[in-house]
Amino acid sequence: MDKGTVAGLVFGIGLILGSIKYGGDLMPFVDIPSIMITIGGSIAALFINFPSSAVMGLAGVVKKCFFTSLPPAPEVIEQFKKFAATARRDGLLALENEMADIKDVFLKRGMELVVGGASREDLSGNLETELAYILQRHQTGKKVIDGIAAAAPAFGMIGTLIGLVQMLRSLDDPSQIGGGMAVALLTTLYGAVIANLFCLPLAGKLEARSQEEAMIRELMISGLVSLVEGHAPRVVEEKLFAYLSPRHRRSQESSSQAA
Repeated sequence: MDKGTVAGLVFGIGLILGSIKYGGDLMPFVDIPSIMITIGGSIAALFINFPSSAVMGLAGVVKKCFFTSLPPAPEVIEQFKKFAATARRDGLLALENEMADIKDVFLKRGMELVVGGASREDLSGNLETELAYILQRHQTGKKVIDGIAAAAPAFGMIGTLIGLVQMLRSLDDPSQIGGGMAVALLTTLYGAVIANLFCLPLAGKLEARSQEEAMIRELMISGLVSLVEGHAPRVVEEKLFAYLSPRHRRSQESSSQAA
């Protein structure tokens, strides 16, 4: 689980609830019609703007913000170094025995192509196509969350306008004006919180996750191509070091030299 995402959400929600509680009771900030307009309107806009399959898959998209199953790049490099040593010693067919320990579906599919005798061009082409569609799905998921971030404040303003119209119709009773104004402004508050505490940060985290996955997948493709080309373990390692940041590269090189 991504502790940073959870901590940020808990801290943000705590600050908002704490500031409300510090100034009085929480109950005046709970209004069912305002929630219906803001959240219900945003959901309606999503179904209009996106295919229903994309909206229904939103829970799986959000889950990626909290959980990641990607192996770290240094671990993948070490894995390919071992694969290269096995292939160099016993041939590519010997890599079939290594596949039982591979948990990553993308890497396992690539290894199946390598063991099956795919050419460099076929291997690279198939996996690059698969990666392109993975990133496309990520982008669609991010657009759905961006859609909520755009719709929630807009429907919050719509709710506020509805509340103001209802309030102005009761100007003959001054005692109703303060309460009516408070209710009218709640939809704007709900929309702003949904957009700025939840949707925009989660969309940013999804973008970062997508870039991270793209880098790991490209590293895997490069390693698999190196196996097909019969590169030595040290050559494979040096080639894959290019995907690491300078700091991680120095750390990995030091570990390799110590070993």
